[in-house]
Amino acid sequence: MHPQRNDLVPSLALVIGAAFWGLYWIPVRAIEQAGVPAIWAGPVIFCASAILFIPLILIRYRRFAEHWHHTLVPGFLAGFAFALYIASLNLTDVVRAILLFYMTPLWSTMLGVLVLKERLTGNRVVALLLAFSGLYVVLVVESGLPIPRNIGDWFALLSGVCWSAGSLKLFQDGARFVIEKVTIFIYFALVTSLLLVFWHQGNLDGMPSIANLLSGWYWISMVALLMLPITYLTIWPTTLLSPGRVGMLLMAEVVVGVGSAAMLTDEQFGLRESIGTLLILAAAVVEVLRVQTIRPVEVVDNPET
Repeated sequence: MHPQRNDLVPSLALVIGAAFWGLYWIPVRAIEQAGVPAIWAGPVIFCASAILFIPLILIRYRRFAEHWHHTLVPGFLAGFAFALYIASLNLTDVVRAILLFYMTPLWSTMLGVLVLKERLTGNRVVALLLAFSGLYVVLVVESGLPIPRNIGDWFALLSGVCWSAGSLKLFQDGARFVIEKVTIFIYFALVTSLLLVFWHQGNLDGMPSIANLLSGWYWISMVALLMLPITYLTIWPTTLLSPGRVGMLLMAEVVVGVGSAAMLTDEQFGLRESIGTLLILAAAVVEVLRVQTIRPVEVVDNPET
């Protein structure tokens, strides 16, 4: 590999992570079919993941205590964003939630230009045009542009803004304390998802029963076990790649989500979806054609640091 293309590995890792998020609907739907109310699917998954993360916290507690100022803000923003996005899927149309969340590349590019003093290149402009064109073609909105109209829409839009801010903070801090940032992400997502349930209902009624949890134990366990590697594949590349590129490559989730839904359900995948998919993939290729030099970090992620 050309030494200047050390951005390719984290870019590929992020696409893989996004692809797994595109399959996230499968365990969520299975957990709901087991009797867990839709609005409780997020808290259940995050709670199961948080339990599995406890040994990690005990092993690395010194790093959490000493470096909390590096992990708290980006972990909070990322976890808050993801919990908002999951909640938005239950409070508005899925298509509108995805469209509004994936305004992320635009917010991230703006933050990169304003905060990081990045240059708005021709590659980025073309990639943005291709990405948004593909997104609109795949998730066509019959009533026009997805202007926020209800609380679920606003949650989706806010989740994208929060993720852009979180990716900016992750990038500014660099590729250190990644495991700690992943862990903070999970716990803040859990707390936020519970607060959103309480906000939506005014109470915590409808909490799934033990019987419902046991009925869906396989899917709950599987997604909880996969949460660490999938989240790592999202957070680690975000600490290395510019926020704009991160937002662009995360759109692989849309491609995988639409494709997997077409294969596993009766949802349509025809010419329109194929054209939209090709446009999104073309946006990713155009974005990655531009070399991004990965800056070295002084602190690497290992238990002894």
